[in-house]
Amino acid sequence: MSQEKERKSKYSALEREFPRAHLYHSLLPVIFIIVWVIDTIFLSLTVWLNYFVPLVLRIVLFVLFFGLALLFVQLSHKVLFKENEPSDTLLIKGILKRTRNPMYFGILLVYFSFILLSISVICIGLFVGVIILYDKMVNFEEDILEEMFGKEYIEYKKKVPKWIPKIGKVNEF
Repeated sequence: MSQEKERKSKYSALEREFPRAHLYHSLLPVIFIIVWVIDTIFLSLTVWLNYFVPLVLRIVLFVLFFGLALLFVQLSHKVLFKENEPSDTLLIKGILKRTRNPMYFGILLVYFSFILLSISVICIGLFVGVIILYDKMVNFEEDILEEMFGKEYIEYKKKVPKWIPKIGKVNEF
């Protein structure tokens, strides 16, 4: 096995992920939805901003952002999960030409769409916490990718945004 191939396959699929990532991906949405439902439907403690934004507008924005979230998740699945194991080559095609983290961005858009549906201040606070945690997850995973792919990944990071997708012409690699 060549030294480059050995370096790239040094990390197993689980080692490439943030520790306990599956737990966070499972528990955070459950906690968020429970808090959202309790605040929105039962207690209405922090949803006073809903009085300033018409329900029709909130529904339209929810549908728009939720649909966009599903699109990002679907497009990233198409590129990232063709095989059972993570790729030993740097994937820079499809949606990954526009954003380095389309899956996580899509997940964050799901949270954001629920905030738009019912503007719960407590859920906004939870969302900020989720963003901070996802940023830590991404930084952890990007450090591993930088170690695995070196200059190639560093150049990719310079050309492709971490979160907000690049609109318009994309760089060819």
